[in-house]
Amino acid sequence: MSLRFAYNTNGTANHRLADAVDLIAEAGYQGVALTLDIHHLDPFAEHWVQDAQALSSRLQRLGLGVVIETGARFLLDPKAKHEPTLVSGDAAGRARRVGFLKRAIEIGDILHAEAVSFWAGVPKPGIDHAEARHWLNEGLVAVTEYARAKGVVPCLEPEPGMLIETLDDFAALSVDGLHLALDTGHCLVTGERDPAAAVAEFNDRIGTVAIEDMKRGEHIHLPFGEGDMDVPGVLDALDAVGFQKLVCVELSRESHRADVMVPASLQFLRDCRKHKAEPVH
Repeated sequence: MSLRFAYNTNGTANHRLADAVDLIAEAGYQGVALTLDIHHLDPFAEHWVQDAQALSSRLQRLGLGVVIETGARFLLDPKAKHEPTLVSGDAAGRARRVGFLKRAIEIGDILHAEAVSFWAGVPKPGIDHAEARHWLNEGLVAVTEYARAKGVVPCLEPEPGMLIETLDDFAALSVDGLHLALDTGHCLVTGERDPAAAVAEFNDRIGTVAIEDMKRGEHIHLPFGEGDMDVPGVLDALDAVGFQKLVCVELSRESHRADVMVPASLQFLRDCRKHKAEPVH
């Protein structure tokens, strides 16, 4: 079975959601990674259910799968990027993050999403990391239990600089039903593993994959060909484990030229697969 590619809407921030979905479909992707945000299916809007149902109909009509992403910058707090989190010192803030993730799961249920992806957060200075891990575990249990009840796959994404930063951090968690959201570029940032090796090692726990280019040690999502990622090697590794879920291109800094980057990114990936298929003389 061929690999299935999606494009993350955080890289189409200057497009209306319907236009972004059409752009992604017309380019030839098999899915959309939907970052819930104020302008792209606001999960706190009055008519969020109707918005989700309308989007579900559109995706089904276009034959697109979907993964829900929850990394919007100022959705919960307009004055603090990515706050509050599952490791915030304020209990009410942590509860708000859990509530948002439950809403994301509800939207994922409506959209028949393959997965809902989220991350731990960064402990503020002065926060005891042991206590933060306790808070994190409480939040993860609440979210995964809710996801299980809804039939949605919950995926935690290790993020450079966050409490759960590496794949080893993820592996140390013991939360039943929690899957891995593997961003292959993050392996280059932390230097923990070769991205292809990470695919092979964690394939039985991966719920969704993000792919882009990155330079080693630098957490900047780059267009393909501008970093150190062995993209063909990662795709070969996904092939080798029979990966059938969406592989999501995440270029959050490229919204200003999404009209170019959406089709160009898929063409790059297709070229990688084309070379694999060519016979060796």
